[in-house]
Amino acid sequence: MKIPHLKWVIAVMLFLSTMINYVDRNAIGVVSVEIRKEFHLDERDYSHVLTLFMLAYAVMYAGSGYVVDRLGTRRGFAVFITGWSIAQMLHWFTAGKWSLAAFRILLGLTEPGNWPAAAKAVAEWFPARQRAMGIGIFNAGSTVGATLAPPLVAALAVSLGWRGAFVATGALGLVWLVAWLFIYQPPHKNRLLSSEEYEAMKDEVQPPEETESVGGERVNWRKVLSSRGCYTLVLARFFTDPVLYFVIFWLPEYLRKERNFDLAMVGKYGWVPYIFGDIGYLIGGWLSGKLIERGWPLPKARKTLLMIGVSMMPLGILAPMVPSWQGALAVTCFMTMGHALWISNLLTLPTDMFKGREVATATGFTGMGGAIGGAIANLGTGYLVSHFSYAPVFWIAGLMHPLALCIVLTMLPDSRFREQPVRAS
Repeated sequence: MKIPHLKWVIAVMLFLSTMINYVDRNAIGVVSVEIRKEFHLDERDYSHVLTLFMLAYAVMYAGSGYVVDRLGTRRGFAVFITGWSIAQMLHWFTAGKWSLAAFRILLGLTEPGNWPAAAKAVAEWFPARQRAMGIGIFNAGSTVGATLAPPLVAALAVSLGWRGAFVATGALGLVWLVAWLFIYQPPHKNRLLSSEEYEAMKDEVQPPEETESVGGERVNWRKVLSSRGCYTLVLARFFTDPVLYFVIFWLPEYLRKERNFDLAMVGKYGWVPYIFGDIGYLIGGWLSGKLIERGWPLPKARKTLLMIGVSMMPLGILAPMVPSWQGALAVTCFMTMGHALWISNLLTLPTDMFKGREVATATGFTGMGGAIGGAIANLGTGYLVSHFSYAPVFWIAGLMHPLALCIVLTMLPDSRFREQPVRAS
């Protein structure tokens, strides 16, 4: 049996895994008020739980890429999605702050594997001109997951209780796993890929000897981490990933505390900013590829989209200033769309600068930077919200992307990008 257009089927699989990943992590934000009431937790307790998740996420983000490069995309992905699905379901047994924190730590140790595994899959299946689109598709799953989480988790919590909501969302990953194990192998090994499609794509994707470790060869992670491309992207994500984590973990809290939303209103309107994130991911990936197809140098195309995304972020500063909740949501929509344009191309840069067998390792390290930034930002957000307001948090969120753009443009000249395979004439 052959599956036509298999690389796009795989892109959809990556989209679904990312969607499930974000539904699972966002569930706590939707039911945080109920959990806090049951266990008498204040905002600082909640920030501590989120920070422990982010610290675990940061530690394993660095290691997850190396694990995926060693195990291969198929097995590596299977290990991580099994782990985070079980961790999500274990939230049923929460008995207080520290047991909740323990289950969040387990989730944090397993969820980050999604990104290096998905990036490695894109590097194996997509040529340079389509890679940002592949990255954009699977990253769109994050905003779809964040969009679905408020209404889905709220509905599950109403019918099953907040504990049942964690079990139901955790089970989604195990269903995905069955389909993944059936479908996925790299192109040169995949029995579901027709010979015609393989012949048409093989000259544009990285060859098998660059995407796989040969004879048990280990990836030199020290060399990857010490390269300018890697540590520059670590810094860029350190400053910008926390902005999305703020929207994910704190937007429901902000709407409920500052804009007088109840749980039903969060479920009804809390998903709107993520729709604009979806649009940004797809436009960011599509437009980058179109510019390359029209003859733009690859680095120029990527950096142009980074700049467009960054230009939208300072609007977030206005969120606490506008009088209506509709205006606050509208401003947040610009933030999520701008971040999506930014990250759909920033996450493509490891595939542009590293060999295929190093892509997951490099992606893992860059994600570690983002997760460390997120952990620090969650602590800072808890402090600022408790002692002041959300206004300084929105100010900081609006200025981080311009700072990161200056770092990328200064540290990554066009010469840092690898020459890409091209279609045979």
